[in-house]
Amino acid sequence: MFAERMNFVGEAVAAHGRRIAKTVAEAALPRSVAVWRGPARSSRVALTFDDGPTAMTLDYLDVLEHVGARATFFVIGNLCATHPGILADITRRGHEVAGHGYTHRTFPKLSRLGLLADELDKTARLLPPSAPRRPIVRPPQGAISLTALATCARAGFTTVFWSLDSGDWRTTRAADVVEAVVGRPVDPGAIVLFHEGQSWTLDALRAIVGNLRDAGHQMVTVGELLGR
Repeated sequence: MFAERMNFVGEAVAAHGRRIAKTVAEAALPRSVAVWRGPARSSRVALTFDDGPTAMTLDYLDVLEHVGARATFFVIGNLCATHPGILADITRRGHEVAGHGYTHRTFPKLSRLGLLADELDKTARLLPPSAPRRPIVRPPQGAISLTALATCARAGFTTVFWSLDSGDWRTTRAADVVEAVVGRPVDPGAIVLFHEGQSWTLDALRAIVGNLRDAGHQMVTVGELLGR
């Protein structure tokens, strides 16, 4: 019992520390280095999808087309190499693609091994050409360190996190995903985190987009949200 309580306290302290670190980082880091949200001066929000492309990506694209929403897909390099046709479909249908690592290993671990710059480059080479702007990247699991951030910045990337987590990675119920996103007012400029390859995320999308639109929000890509 004592050990369980200590584990709980340790997790709570760690989570509190992460929240403090995030608050400090948002205030101190230039937006060219890292962002968690877009400008709040408009009603635009960005829907983002991690961990693709997968066998379900085309289903996600069909739903987004049906509801008239555009999004940003943070894709894994080795999956892009396996599914180049799906990657092309994402951009052909008006969405944005950006890197999410080549192997989905966390950036701090890759940084310690001296492999991060190589993964960034290998993934970028697989992506369709983008407009002349600073490219974006999202670290797997949102895990980051100052060294990894500096590596991304030196390679010319802005690291993009999120301001609203759909929680679709910890449930299998579409209703939970809907509630996590639209169960409270969504701030203008929000960057919303979803994941690919999950039927419950797919099932939640229509209701989420409908609610966001009813609240006056326009769904745009991260690049558009950040004015790139």
